[in-house]
Amino acid sequence: MATTATINISSDIAPGFGGITESMTLTQAGNLVDIDSTTGFAIRKLSATGAVDLVTMANELVEPKDSVAAKIFIRNIGNKGVIDKSVGVTIGVNAEPIGLLYGGDWMMMPLTCIDADDITVNPATDDTVVIEYVMFYEEA
Repeated sequence: MATTATINISSDIAPGFGGITESMTLTQAGNLVDIDSTTGFAIRKLSATGAVDLVTMANELVEPKDSVAAKIFIRNIGNKGVIDKSVGVTIGVNAEPIGLLYGGDWMMMPLTCIDADDITVNPATDDTVVIEYVMFYEEA
């Protein structure tokens, strides 16, 4: 069964912007074979500042292939159903910041899956925040 990601973007702040709707099927590197592995969907509650490994590549039970077709989805879902736009979480790869997700924000990005390139999260405050995530990858 295929894994598909779809995004719809509409905006009234850009004159003449008709919107974007894109969809992609997650496939293995260089071909049309469906991606075959996942970490599974997970939720992580954070209540302190300081970088934490969300995904430790070297600890994955099934070894992902390095530098191929891996993707990760991460969303800041707030706390107990409350989306707080003032509570941000910095997402990083190998402790290098990629971006900041505020309550309700999400991202999907490609990964290298190299053992040293862990996915880190670093809350901006001590307020409790909940992150949900799933990584899709090609098995080594």
